[in-house]
Amino acid sequence: MPEQPDRDLITHLADAVDALMPQAISTLEDLVAIPGIAWNSFDREPLERSARTVAELVRGLGLDDVEILTEAGGGPAVVGRRPAAPGQPTVLLYAHHDVQPVGDLALWQTEPFTAVERDGRLFGRGAADDKAGIMVHLTALKALLDVGADPGVGVTFFIEGEEEAGSPTFRAFLDRHRDRLAADVIVVADSGNWKVGVPALTTSLRGLVDGVIGVRVLDHAVHSGMYGGPVLDAPTLLARLIATLHDDRGNVAIAGLEQRHHAAIEYPEADYRADASVLDSVRLAGSGPLADRLWNRPALSIIGTDVPRLEVASNTLQPEARAKFSLRLGPGTDPEQAMAAVREHVLAQDLFGAEVFFEPGETGQPFATDTSAPAARAMLDSLRDAWGVEPVETGIGGSIPFTADLVEVFPAATLLITGVEDPDSRAHSANESLHLGDFRNAVLAEALLLVRLGAGA
Repeated sequence: MPEQPDRDLITHLADAVDALMPQAISTLEDLVAIPGIAWNSFDREPLERSARTVAELVRGLGLDDVEILTEAGGGPAVVGRRPAAPGQPTVLLYAHHDVQPVGDLALWQTEPFTAVERDGRLFGRGAADDKAGIMVHLTALKALLDVGADPGVGVTFFIEGEEEAGSPTFRAFLDRHRDRLAADVIVVADSGNWKVGVPALTTSLRGLVDGVIGVRVLDHAVHSGMYGGPVLDAPTLLARLIATLHDDRGNVAIAGLEQRHHAAIEYPEADYRADASVLDSVRLAGSGPLADRLWNRPALSIIGTDVPRLEVASNTLQPEARAKFSLRLGPGTDPEQAMAAVREHVLAQDLFGAEVFFEPGETGQPFATDTSAPAARAMLDSLRDAWGVEPVETGIGGSIPFTADLVEVFPAATLLITGVEDPDSRAHSANESLHLGDFRNAVLAEALLLVRLGAGA
């Protein structure tokens, strides 16, 4: 077992983090003020300014090897490197500096790009997702340097500039700069904690399969009064097709999508209902523990349909109807096999002899952390020391697409997914906010992680 930090060092680091908090929060407020959005429909200048600002912050830690790098058509990423001492590992610290658009301004209680502190939370677009992640990385290393506890681990800052646009050039960027970004441990600060005051290490992400299913019954539309009755219209048959995707309890009814992992904790139903705004009258779908239904079992949704809108609907039998499905996959399920399973299920349905079609879409790999790995244990120990409570090994029902690229390009590295968000952070929504107490604890936890990695974790 690696040597653990003694209590005196933990205390000194905690004091250093506390001393750095006012400046860290002030710098975070400055970052929030930069509306760097990587979408093509927005002005590029703030995004470039955001990258330049982050690069200067990284240089401020004494790193000379700092560059702003951009893949063709992508957002500006900041990469800064500090080499490892002989025999020490290298840690890649990932976050992103771009943010989501603000959406409906009328829903905001504060100006989105003016950070406002209220009741222990900092409000503003990007305050939690993910400019706080940048400041966790920077402040953790700063705290170590301030107390003279530099563990000698190599540190590479990788602050992406297009995550909220879907990281379209991420894989090409990794391939081009593979040597520059190579690391033994990768810390992704873009997730969340279990709740305020309770830290979490995200140990599983669901994968994704999507596509289009549809039915065709006529060569062209016909008058429903003249021809209706002997033939069912395409929207009706599409509804019957969609109904085959789940059983009577709401479980996904597609063969070959078995659950392979199990959650270590339970998600209380009352908390889920509150977090997801489920109506009181609605029964929850599926069987088995709720946490598994969220993180480890398949979940299929219809996210769009092509049928006439109500305002243009006429008394017509529609010849064709289409629906887009989104299928989330638990860890251990191969997306290509899942796509084949959906195709087989859909095409096997007999809907009065209608022509049934299937159009495959995108896939994304699921992810699971080996929590027995030394770096994962070091992270859990660090979270425990920083918060003073037992951390939770949690999952995410969605996916973080770029994690699959990190795993594929750096298969020998241990990937740790952490973050500073909580259920009240409202990332991507109006009134996004960061809990400042958890922000402080996240900084201390990362500083302790670097100490433990330097001691052989």
